[in-house]
Amino acid sequence: MVAKIIVGSTGLAALLLIILMQSTAPSTAGPIGLLAVFFLIYIITIGLMTEVLWVGSRVFQSLAQKVTTKRPPARISLVRAYYFSTVLALGPVILLAMQSIGSLGVYEVVLVVIFVAVGFLYISRR
Repeated sequence: MVAKIIVGSTGLAALLLIILMQSTAPSTAGPIGLLAVFFLIYIITIGLMTEVLWVGSRVFQSLAQKVTTKRPPARISLVRAYYFSTVLALGPVILLAMQSIGSLGVYEVVLVVIFVAVGFLYISRR
């Protein structure tokens, strides 16, 4: 059920983003339109990152079983992959928003990386 919700919301967000980008210009969209664009990009990125983390953990686990003889790493569940991807997907969206206002530099990138790392730490300990 969770997988269907993730796939459905990602597809719907992609469709809405395409419609929004075809029907309005950035100068006429206003603040709500720009917020909608960043929100839809975030939803799409969450769906893609969830899939990458979930499938990647399965591939990593199957490769690790062939190499290690002791305890192989466990697969990550879909819900846990979703939790991690909510934090991971926020990083590129923040960087894109900062680039759009022209204030993206090395210092800001380091701060976003630290923010994502703290989020990962919080989720992994939860």
